[in-house]
Amino acid sequence: MTAEIISVGTELLLGNILNTNAQYLSRELADLGITVQRQSTVGDNHQRLAEWVQSAKDRCDLLVFTGGLGPTDDDLTKETVAACYGDTLAFDPEEWEKITSFFTRMGRQTTPNNRKQAMVPVHGRKIPNAHGTAPGAWFEQEGKCAVLMPGVPAEMKAMWTEQIRPLLLARQNCSLHSLTLRVLGGESEIEYRVRDLLKNENPTAAIYCKTGESEIRITARAATAGQGAEMCRAYAKKFYDILGDAVYDEDVPSLAHTVVHTLEAQSRTIATAESCTGGLIAQQLTGVPGASNVFGYGFVTYWEQAKARLIGVDPAVIRRYNVVSGPVAAQMARGAKEVSGADIAVAVTGLAGPGGGDAVRPVGTVYIAGAGPAGVYVEKFHYIRADRENIRARAAHAALELALRLAQGKAPAGCYRLEDGACGDAQALAALNEALIL
Repeated sequence: MTAEIISVGTELLLGNILNTNAQYLSRELADLGITVQRQSTVGDNHQRLAEWVQSAKDRCDLLVFTGGLGPTDDDLTKETVAACYGDTLAFDPEEWEKITSFFTRMGRQTTPNNRKQAMVPVHGRKIPNAHGTAPGAWFEQEGKCAVLMPGVPAEMKAMWTEQIRPLLLARQNCSLHSLTLRVLGGESEIEYRVRDLLKNENPTAAIYCKTGESEIRITARAATAGQGAEMCRAYAKKFYDILGDAVYDEDVPSLAHTVVHTLEAQSRTIATAESCTGGLIAQQLTGVPGASNVFGYGFVTYWEQAKARLIGVDPAVIRRYNVVSGPVAAQMARGAKEVSGADIAVAVTGLAGPGGGDAVRPVGTVYIAGAGPAGVYVEKFHYIRADRENIRARAAHAALELALRLAQGKAPAGCYRLEDGACGDAQALAALNEALIL
């Protein structure tokens, strides 16, 4: 089966709203074994939309629409697509009751234009919306199908999961099972190492780039869900054999999730000390349910005096090596661990820009340190893309990666190690600085 995703809305064409729906649906359709041939965006114009629907209908078996199901005059998707599929719309009292009840619960009153949302297909089928006022619709003509969903991402995703996906899966006459591997490292390097595994037809595997890591999604088509799960597990082993512990988890939403639950399983705790990331590491950790079991302290210390007063960074070390340096990062991590009483701590100091850099420490220079039972580990990074948001995101991810390795009791690769207690030793700090400044 082939498909085209059509996003409707002039606001999308103007760039006022980021279109995340198309990305989500492309992945979901691929999981169902449906080939997405195109993604397109059409404004709120009846004639242009009708012309596009007619041409897309000739190209593809399935058209997936988001947007244009609201109550205003420029919400034209349902009426336009109905006409293109030889269908009409009729008022549905049951849907109208749902709409009026929804507004009553919200403490609002319906207006006459809301009746438009209660219009449903005569020959097709309505698709209930349990999370909003706009029901979806399904049209079909001569084996060609169109599904219409709201443009609001939360409503669209719920409708897809609860209504559309099961419907399409039944039409595929098979069971699908997916497994997602989270892998530390860049997409190009990982893709090169596993390129042969990405060519398989069943199970299929696709790689997606994330900040500081990649995601490999394995999908198997089988007669039963159990057989699909077995196929995915067997194929995942091939990736583990090549990538080793670069695969840090499966079917989790983030690296922070794995860090939190790894620490939780060991009854251990973590603290953070952040300068250039401004609390981003702590924010990601505390975004994980159960984080309060492992995270008690987060220090955001931009000023030098704050580093000294709150986490014990020696002002003389700052004066000698610069606030953006390996010795300062090491003392930040060690100080956060001691002050908080945590089992491990991670620290970041760097230059996120856009200004403040020099020939020795250009914008994008970041030092990350982690303190644990076996000492303090420090690593220097230089992020070439001098974009403040990107630098901060990549630095936070690298700190979480270091935290994970410390939580796992593994020596982090590529880091300079200071013996426990050496953070105050002048000779040890000089050696650290010399090793990392190059």
